[in-house]
Amino acid sequence: MTQRPTPAPTTSSPSQDAPGLKAPLPRAGKSPSPFKRDPKAAHGWLHTARFLTTAPQLEFLPPLDVPEIAFVGRSNAGKSTCINTLTQQKRLAFASKTPGRTQSINLFSLGKQGITDAVLADLPGYGYAAVPREAKLRWQRVMGNYLLTRENLKGVVLLIDPRLGLTELDEILLDVIRPRVAAGLKFLILLTKADKLNRTESQKALSIARLQSGGGEARLFSALKKQGLDDVALMLWDWTHGATTTDAPAPADDEPPALD
Repeated sequence: MTQRPTPAPTTSSPSQDAPGLKAPLPRAGKSPSPFKRDPKAAHGWLHTARFLTTAPQLEFLPPLDVPEIAFVGRSNAGKSTCINTLTQQKRLAFASKTPGRTQSINLFSLGKQGITDAVLADLPGYGYAAVPREAKLRWQRVMGNYLLTRENLKGVVLLIDPRLGLTELDEILLDVIRPRVAAGLKFLILLTKADKLNRTESQKALSIARLQSGGGEARLFSALKKQGLDDVALMLWDWTHGATTTDAPAPADDEPPALD
């Protein structure tokens, strides 16, 4: 007689609340449903962005166990516009009438059904001449410490006006995070206001940015022309949800290739 194998017993463990924030802040956790890698779904996920908290100093940042993506860049590089465009919200990231005056780290939570599965961090713009020197130095230290010590930091998006290229302050920031990028921190140079460039200028700027990314990536982006939105949205999802780089989408057809 053929003996049938005894089926393995099924076990069910009670669901546990993922560790996260104290009320009234939302709890951290995993997305309740599987995510299909298509741009519409990625944009829908980004559209869930909501204000979480603001911190004038690092000690006021809540400890989180979900991936965090930091947006950094010089004042007037289009950081607030980029965040608002990606999340399809007009005033999620506040653009001060006086660039450089906003000196707090603002966190925005992402995730459906009120469950936080990732966080965007909007860091203050730097390099604006109207800000007192003492304030500049203080925020350089704060940002440097954040980029070096934030444990759940998964990726950094550095926004650059391609007409100006990397400035001295941008290069200092790159030097700060280079060891973490070498250790696996995701990094993207996002060339904003790409609509201001012609095709030849775009090719040159993108090629230079790729060389300067130090193991990261570079993309062209235009909030006005909606250029690069799908690619960046999918990239942010991949960074925060463990997709491999081999699954990353190919550059859009209208994105110029790098120069040899």
